[in-house]
Amino acid sequence: MSDLKLIMDIAFTQLTSKMKQSGVAALGVMFGIGMYIIMLSFMTGLNLLLDGLVLNRTPHIQIYNKTEPTEIQPAEHQLDLAVDMPIIHSVKPKSRIGRIYNALPIMADLRKDPRVEGVTPQATCQVFYLAGTNNLNGIINGVEVDEEIRLFNFNDYIVEGDGSSLERQKNTILLGAGIAKKLSLSVGEYVQVIGTNGVPFSLKIGGIFQSGLAEVDDVQSYVNLKMAQQILGKGSNHITRIHTKLYDMELAVPMSRTLENLYDIRALDIKKANAQFETGSDIRTLISYAVSFTLLVVAGFGIYNILNMLIYEKMDDIAILKATGFSGMDIRAIFIIQALLIGCIGGVLGIVLGYGVSVIIDGIPFVTEALPTVKTYPVNFDPKFYIGGFSFALLCTFLAGYLPARKASKIDPVEIIRGK
Repeated sequence: MSDLKLIMDIAFTQLTSKMKQSGVAALGVMFGIGMYIIMLSFMTGLNLLLDGLVLNRTPHIQIYNKTEPTEIQPAEHQLDLAVDMPIIHSVKPKSRIGRIYNALPIMADLRKDPRVEGVTPQATCQVFYLAGTNNLNGIINGVEVDEEIRLFNFNDYIVEGDGSSLERQKNTILLGAGIAKKLSLSVGEYVQVIGTNGVPFSLKIGGIFQSGLAEVDDVQSYVNLKMAQQILGKGSNHITRIHTKLYDMELAVPMSRTLENLYDIRALDIKKANAQFETGSDIRTLISYAVSFTLLVVAGFGIYNILNMLIYEKMDDIAILKATGFSGMDIRAIFIIQALLIGCIGGVLGIVLGYGVSVIIDGIPFVTEALPTVKTYPVNFDPKFYIGGFSFALLCTFLAGYLPARKASKIDPVEIIRGK
């Protein structure tokens, strides 16, 4: 093989001698890689947004009492099913209290578990919102708002006011956006509610809560846990749900089974609670990568065609180089170096293009009532997209330069000159 510096000089000279063709090849790489980065960043950003809206607000394990039929009926204790064959109609569920039995000790045990990041209790009560002579059905959830903010991004859904007001003032409520609109109420005003026991309460509106789901925002509000227990007329141990967040979400399924067997309660894991959503998320992710890969393949063929024509146009140069003593390996090295230079320049420009357009998309306003926490279009600036795009640019241009160069290096220079 000839001197490497000489080969580099020849490659660079040929590349700059026909700037138009070299520029077109670099632009082909730039647009292919740029579009790959833009599409993948935007599509995965949208997927992460939708995943976050559900997963960030969903506890990894929900503990509650569930009303269900008694597994063993009284008649089954007295009769031999194989002989007497009793027929039992209208099987009723066994009587269970509304609250979780021994909720406080269960919470204490969970907080000691090294797998658990945090635990929050809830007390849910049915109420009526008073609107003049009309009563609107509603649900009030009593929560420990500071823990809800820490574990489940609760603060992101408070569109007006301050969520921490629930801790500062006991008789404060975070009113659902739909209810606030129906009752023409705003932050600082008071709303009248009546619990199922008929006792009225006047609650100051400390904030407006908007989940993005109209059927939820039309009925649901939040108060301090102790306030909810007071509306229910129950004690401090009245807890209807326990929400648990783990450090590793994958542990939710086996841990929920363990909790059910240990405490005789129902434990719903996040996988079961969001089974349909998780399937949709997997399909969206698959489509995102399929579309992006298709863009890369199309760009790859375009880059190959451009470099193939570039090498074909330099057949005279190949003949002269071979006639002056350069070997086939030298010819391949010259055109591979040219291809890699085009790949590097086009790849860098593609990264700049992809990042620039992604920043522009990320700044475009996107306001909708369905997604109250979203203000602009979502974009995922994951570095692996840029690394992957640049790596593909180098790989594609290497192959696009190597394959035609290998064929050209085997051609007899006499045939090239005779053909001209």
